[in-house]
Amino acid sequence: MQQYFTFGFHQCRWGYANWSQLQEVVDNYEKFGIPLENIWTDIDYMNQYRDFDNDPIRYGYSEGETFLSNLHAGGRHYIPIIDSAIYVPNPQNASDNYTIFDNGNDTGSFMLNPDGSTYIGEVWPGYTVFPDWISGGAGQWWINEMTNWHSKVSFDGAWIDMSEVSSFCIGSCGSQNITMNPVHPGFQLPGEPGDLVLTYPEGFNLTNATEAASASSAAASQSAATSSASASSTSTSYLRTTPTPGVRNVNYPPYVINNVQGDLAVHAVSPNATHHDGTLEYEVHNLFGYQILNATYHALLSAMPNKRPFIIGRSTFSGAGKWAGHWGGDNTSLWAYMFFSIPQALSFSLFGIPMFGVDTCGFNGNSDEELCNRWMQLSAFFPFYRNHNTLSANPQEAYVWASVIDASRTAMEIRYLLLPYLYTLFHLAHTTGSTVMRALSWEFPTDPSLAAADRQFFLGPALLVTPVLEQGATSVAGVFPGSSSTQGGEIYYDWYNQSALPSISSGGNLTLPAPLGHIPLFVRGGHILPTQTPALTTRDSRCNPWGLLVALNVHGTASGSLYVDDGESQVQAATL
Repeated sequence: MQQYFTFGFHQCRWGYANWSQLQEVVDNYEKFGIPLENIWTDIDYMNQYRDFDNDPIRYGYSEGETFLSNLHAGGRHYIPIIDSAIYVPNPQNASDNYTIFDNGNDTGSFMLNPDGSTYIGEVWPGYTVFPDWISGGAGQWWINEMTNWHSKVSFDGAWIDMSEVSSFCIGSCGSQNITMNPVHPGFQLPGEPGDLVLTYPEGFNLTNATEAASASSAAASQSAATSSASASSTSTSYLRTTPTPGVRNVNYPPYVINNVQGDLAVHAVSPNATHHDGTLEYEVHNLFGYQILNATYHALLSAMPNKRPFIIGRSTFSGAGKWAGHWGGDNTSLWAYMFFSIPQALSFSLFGIPMFGVDTCGFNGNSDEELCNRWMQLSAFFPFYRNHNTLSANPQEAYVWASVIDASRTAMEIRYLLLPYLYTLFHLAHTTGSTVMRALSWEFPTDPSLAAADRQFFLGPALLVTPVLEQGATSVAGVFPGSSSTQGGEIYYDWYNQSALPSISSGGNLTLPAPLGHIPLFVRGGHILPTQTPALTTRDSRCNPWGLLVALNVHGTASGSLYVDDGESQVQAATL
């Protein structure tokens, strides 16, 4: 069960340079009257990209204490990213001390090579080690480090990244190279020469012809320069082997694997990395994401006793929904990705991970006003609602464009009004395993025409969401299951004017007006939705007057449910 505040709006980006810039973002949301519940930081806050250690200049602890005190006083929250690999300090540089590694190394917390030496890969800070969740001391070490860090930075949840577990090199590449630490990643970061962010959504050339032409020309020049450099360098060749009878090679199993990288050690910890009990990573690799979420859950309980831990993780496994939610990973600012977010979210509903969302407006590439307008409204009806984008891309906070301000306010007002309904849905998911976001076919399983309906969805049983998913569209076709008289006569009410839609034949579409800034929403007859007057934070919303939205069915009846608790405690003194 999630805390109540997690259903507010989240703002993040890779590139927030310091606490002052975070404060500017918070202030701008308040200035424009747009709800903001949570501010996030990507790896920018870290001291040289190292876990559990803040940059002393840009994200110093003293300044952070002031920022977070003011943030919490305003009813808002802070969520930092935490990566899955731990920096190995340079043994020849006495100033390169890192006690987080020392503590883990002393307790046998990291994976090994087959010969018993420490497995050292490469991630953001340079050469790194990886926690052994199976048999080492990593669990308690992780709890201790996170609890200690929380005493310096009063964060409210955790964002776990790189947890497949990912590595930038092949095998234990750092074993003979740790005296080179810290090292820059072996590729260019967004915004560095040769990797400028120059892409835009489909149709950008139709609405911003001059800017699109300039970006296209720059992209072509960058691509040509990159291609020339690549052609003159020696490309990496990954060894491929022929299976030898009686000899096990876990990097190249003697059966077909659809792995585009070839060697299973490419972009991931090698399959022959070994746990302290002798288990090979090959045998438990897919569990890493689950285990780090489990460890983080218990670490947050240690840091914030009796508060339900809030975690969003990148890698998941069966049962991960018990510990955490999930975001859809590094998507791109394209209309295609906005569409894809719906079937992706529905899939995770089936996987038992209802707290799901995507990087709204897109992570990679530059977004534009039209795409962000539509996407901010669509994501307002996903359980996890966060705007996030990459380093050096154009800003895409909800206040950047005038029309997005209005569209976001409109959608967020509805979302915050319906927070009691959403929270009740999550209580049902927590206690019964039911879904929150639902495919149309799940609500109407006997209607075969809905099998491929993945451009609309229900939020719970009562709210039908019909978003615009194509550039330049001013209308959208929607289906309304069960609304024909032969199907039982389901009634759907337009959210905005409460009028009932006409009966539609089975499998038929209704064209709905959807000018920019309008997302068609419909309440299904027979349901009662609990509401609460919205505010700029969930804390303030919870102090506002209650209401009921009653949508009668063809028989003139309706029913609903409501769950109320304190919104944060694991053990409740009382509930309603």
